[in-house]
Amino acid sequence: MPTDYTRVARALNDSDVDAVSIQHEYGIWGGDDGAYVLDFVRALRMPAVATLHTVLRRPTVSQRRILTELVDESAATVVMSRAAAALLTRAYAVDPARLDVVAHGVPNLPLVEPDSVKPRLGLEGRQVILSFGLLGPGKGYESAIAAMPAVVKAMPSVTYVILGATHPDLLHREGEAYRRSLEVTAATLGVTDHVRFVDRFVGRVELGTWLEAADIFVTPYPNLDQIVSGTLSYAMGAGKAIVSTPYAYAVERLAHGRGRLVPAGSSDALAETFIELLRDPGLRATLGRRAYEYSRGMIWSQVGAEYRRIFGRVTRAPARFLAPVQKLAAIGG
Repeated sequence: MPTDYTRVARALNDSDVDAVSIQHEYGIWGGDDGAYVLDFVRALRMPAVATLHTVLRRPTVSQRRILTELVDESAATVVMSRAAAALLTRAYAVDPARLDVVAHGVPNLPLVEPDSVKPRLGLEGRQVILSFGLLGPGKGYESAIAAMPAVVKAMPSVTYVILGATHPDLLHREGEAYRRSLEVTAATLGVTDHVRFVDRFVGRVELGTWLEAADIFVTPYPNLDQIVSGTLSYAMGAGKAIVSTPYAYAVERLAHGRGRLVPAGSSDALAETFIELLRDPGLRATLGRRAYEYSRGMIWSQVGAEYRRIFGRVTRAPARFLAPVQKLAAIGG
């Protein structure tokens, strides 16, 4: 109910919180298209900073209205790519001066040799291709699995690991039908022994281990409008050789030789690129090192410093005093 959101805002107003961080995705706020976020932000008496995790290229009238009003009501708005900022300016008529671009944060992982980590995960002697995230349609895993027969023929020691639990909304609606369909596809193609499903949510430390063990990381997403990808960001932070379809975020982050882009839906292009990289450890290392060096500006301490600067600006608090003085409420995702 909208009253729940205004009640929370009023409770914050009566607290010693100086600013509110709003994490925005349409699906995590109540009401049609998450409209209740507006009831919340309008009831606040302190500045809010909205971080937009999704900026749709073709929004409905309702989605466009909600996002533009959220930007208008917020003291500052953060997006995680230049592509998102350009889209907001062009398609939503948002003043670019109201936008801050802050990278998606990543852990500060060391750059390690994958073979030194693989035994911990039962992958010793294997060449590892990895995808991770909540499982569900729209990730393009079908294309990656369809590439595997050709990859296995060329590189018999390869394993494609799909790491992550099924998305809870999908699990509620359909159970594990989608995961079963991927398993059937792998069996039909004769690559069951080369596709490994890790059906669970993993914590930060274990996720870091899987990333460190991977030779190649792939985001084969079919939606080329995707404006941010936390999984791709994490793979860059681990120094992986990355293969991706050319969605907006990947095009921006993997520019200048920081990864490889392949056409969406092309299992042949994926197979060709996987084989090339698996055969050439020097090329994998070069791509991974470029991604790793670029990602040093994305580690959490750097991202935290950027947010600290923004919160200092909107509260008019000197940045050097912000950490001990200011209290922050994070709402949403």
